[in-house]
Parts: sequence; structure tokens; C-alpha cells
Amino acid sequence: MQTDHSAAGGTTAPETKNTLIIACGALAHEITALQRQGSWTHIAVQCLPAELHNRPDKIPGAVQAKITAARERFDHIFVAYADCGTGGQLDAVLRSEGVERLPGDHCYGFFAGNEAFNAISDAELGTFYLTDFLARHFDRLIWQGMGLADHAELLPMMFGNYTRLLYLAQKPTDDLKRRAEAAAEQLGLRYEFLETGYGELETGLQSIAERPITWRNL
Repeated sequence: MQTDHSAAGGTTAPETKNTLIIACGALAHEITALQRQGSWTHIAVQCLPAELHNRPDKIPGAVQAKITAARERFDHIFVAYADCGTGGQLDAVLRSEGVERLPGDHCYGFFAGNEAFNAISDAELGTFYLTDFLARHFDRLIWQGMGLADHAELLPMMFGNYTRLLYLAQKPTDDLKRRAEAAAEQLGLRYEFLETGYGELETGLQSIAERPITWRNL
């Protein structure tokens, strides 16, 4: 995505992307939609595999490798991850690199709003969450990714303490709603639906997009 700008002497030069957002693949669709919506032509997005959520211990190292590879190409780097089960290890990496991330413990909080999400979670601790992405890829990431396709006997052990599935929807369609309801039935959970939009993911990234281009990571 490049834009030509008039320069002295009538020449033109392509706009460069001086900011990189390193994101979870589960947020790729929403972030690129926001990028188009906001015409953030100075921002590039690189995503890590969403499957890392099944191995959160690998997230800090994967993010650090992306940062190291991007240092020479970008003036500014920002991370679109929550803690995501890393137990503070992602924050330790980001402090050492001088890079910021979106606030929150879970990416679900980006959509519902962190304060609202904490209240939702406290109201019913045994809640399993889906987003648009997870509703779309439930079979690959959850049913197969967690081994349930081959070992359905693990279902009570993995989900026995859950009571409901809450679909936090960004841009819901009838197909996604059907998929989410089917996932709840497959897991034996009560189904609930809450449309959130892009929430704090949008406002958080908007604040990064609007920072002066002279800002640099420390």
C-alpha cells in the first residue's frame, strides 16, 4: 500500500512504512481492516501464527525474534499482544527491547474492553471465549489443535470446569453465529453471544497510528 506525494521540482516519492505492528495471527483480520479504515499507510503489520496460543511459552521468543529482525527497517515497533498466558515473560522481553504492547491479560479484553471483560469473567469463571477468528477456526485450533478430534475422551478433563461459551463478536455473520453455537454444543456448554466490535483494539492502535513520526522506541 503506497501513496505518491508531490515533492520539489514536481517529482514524486512513495510513502514509506516507518512503523511496524507485530501482532497475533488471531487479530490479523481485524488489524488489517482497521489499517484500511484508517488509511494507515505508514504502518506495516507482521503476524505470528495464531497456534502459538496453544504454546504461550513460545510467544516471548517469537516476538523478540520479530523485533530483532525489524530493527533496521522500522523506526517504531509496537506489539499487538496481551500477556496471553506468558506469565509476564512477554513483558520482560518488551522491557528489554524498549517496545510497548496493548494493555491487558487476554486478547478478549481488547474487544470487550479490559474492565468490562474482567467483570464478565468474574461473573462466571467457567467461561470459554470465542472471537470471530476462533469461531471461524474452532475445528483447526481447538478441536484438532487440542487433540480432541483424536481423543474425545479428553473433553471432560479439558472442559469439565467450564459452564458456558461466550462468543465475543466483532463483525458477526449468520455463518459465524452458527459456527459458535455448534462449538458450544460440541463442547457441551451453554451458549451466549455479545457483540463487541473492535473495542480497545481499535482505540489502542489508533493512538499508535496518530503518534508523531519522530517518535522512536527507547
